[in-house]
Amino acid sequence: MSGAPSQAGRRDAPRARSIPAEQLRHALGHFTTGVTVVTTTSSEGEPVGTTASAVSALSLDPPLVLVCLARSSETLAEITDRGRFAVNVLSDGQRHLSDNFARRGDGAVWGDVVHRGADDGLTSPRLEGALAVLDCELAERVEGGDHEIVVGRIHELEVGGDELRPLVHFRGAYAALSGEPLEGR
Repeated sequence: MSGAPSQAGRRDAPRARSIPAEQLRHALGHFTTGVTVVTTTSSEGEPVGTTASAVSALSLDPPLVLVCLARSSETLAEITDRGRFAVNVLSDGQRHLSDNFARRGDGAVWGDVVHRGADDGLTSPRLEGALAVLDCELAERVEGGDHEIVVGRIHELEVGGDELRPLVHFRGAYAALSGEPLEGR
């Protein structure tokens, strides 16, 4: 046997190729996601937030969640400054909130948004009627192309009533779940 390294198990680095954003968005749209609004407060104490569907549980011990936010997001800038945020998991009756907070820049309107928690300086705005709210401390930030991955350590949570159904997104549009869980085999 020679002293040459084995080729088995070695993978060549994949060649970089350009995938048009429209095609990628279309393909990834086939993955059904829940819809959230990530909230925090500005340095002036005003509530800020943005709609996000790139949210995932990361760890149970310690309790961590990750959120992907556009680098241009004002909410991301405030989370970075403040070090706290909340993930509000929207129910199917909250489509108007998803649409409101999907607006770019300071286009989101808070005037009619029923929320609580931002006044104490410790918790981020919590949207009334959400399926769940995860109040987090910023644990880590990781670059991710045109987005940034924000890892939050969950320090408080709330869960809404069992009658609530999730707001979901599929193939570029809102969708509804049948409401009945699938039976296991």
